[in-house]
Amino acid sequence: MSRKLLVLFLVVMMLSSSIMAQDEMTRSGARSDAPTYGVRGAYAVGTRDLVIEGETSLDITVWYPAQNPNNLAETITYPYVIKWEGFPEGATSTVNGHALADAEFNLSAAPYPLVILSPAFSAGRTAYAWLAEHLVSHGFVVVAPEHHEMYTQALDWFWRATITRPQDILTVFEYVDAQTTAGGVLEGVIDPQTVAVIGHSLGGYTALAAAGAPINMASMAALCESALEASDPAAWLCDLTLPYVAEMTALADLDAAPEGDWPVWADPRVDAIVPMAGDAYQFDPAGLAEIDIPVLAMGGTLDTGTPYHWGPLRTFEHVSSDRKAQLGFENAEHMIFSSTCDVLPFYTEVGFDNGCRDHVWDMARAHDLINHFTTAFLLAELKGDTDAASALSPDLATFPGVSYAAQGF
Repeated sequence: MSRKLLVLFLVVMMLSSSIMAQDEMTRSGARSDAPTYGVRGAYAVGTRDLVIEGETSLDITVWYPAQNPNNLAETITYPYVIKWEGFPEGATSTVNGHALADAEFNLSAAPYPLVILSPAFSAGRTAYAWLAEHLVSHGFVVVAPEHHEMYTQALDWFWRATITRPQDILTVFEYVDAQTTAGGVLEGVIDPQTVAVIGHSLGGYTALAAAGAPINMASMAALCESALEASDPAAWLCDLTLPYVAEMTALADLDAAPEGDWPVWADPRVDAIVPMAGDAYQFDPAGLAEIDIPVLAMGGTLDTGTPYHWGPLRTFEHVSSDRKAQLGFENAEHMIFSSTCDVLPFYTEVGFDNGCRDHVWDMARAHDLINHFTTAFLLAELKGDTDAASALSPDLATFPGVSYAAQGF
């Protein structure tokens, strides 16, 4: 072999090895033993920050299938909006991710189903980039709004968020409708008729509300009275909203607090929801039964933020969906759904290590399982993927440390 041919051969081999290494990286899970749908999909991931203008602007991040003709490494540092008492307004930290900023849309299989992702109370929208990126790699578009709220020691923004968050989801719907038309920034990218809403903690509440469940403060008061009598540790949640019913009524622009169900802020196009450690205690059983679309409710069985019996278990028991699943991470805490500490260092910097790790679970393994179940569920419900639906069968959805129940799969 001539020197020239040898050099050319070596260059080709180096390029091939680089592409293969990148493909191996992007096609893997957080761990080598990731289950089927915990492995990253075939689409490159792009991301853009956009602003929904209005009386109160709403910042959103959009993740989408992207073009990557030059096989660029999908690495990015997202801004993380800090909404904590004591930090100046507009303060940010960082989240490390795997995406291409402002990449061109990959329209090869567009329009893609829409997944609206609602973060936990006072959490920045990019804290769930790991999940958004994974879903996009399997052919979805994910939009996450930056809800207007602040974490304070008094938790006095929580009741506000109960009213404003479902309205934020409707704002996202209006924006998508406008921007998927001719000349819009999302033209041809999203199918606005095929939609799921997912969320963590109060974001899980937001998903339930977006699916049509009405809050019911009278029912919640009765639940809280029973909880106090039983010394239920979940009773602390009652102080987040019940003392503020008058303020909630005014914020909702109601003349008086409803004696029963409150108005719903929902869109009938929501086809499926995934509440993760989602607050369900604001709804009474009849209100949850208003939800008849597919539901995947997940949580940690030792969660002290949204106790399992007030969140995932209550959801699974009472929604009237023909297809529903309940997944419990045994002995896990509330923040198992957040980014890891190496990805979101802000939590460690402020001494909130429990915000980015779990006291029992390896977060990488948990994230692989969350990715697996969420992806399989959304592929099944939004794309009609029968193989993905089969993966949700109780006979196949068996993993150490996971309790699982399903109906209709």
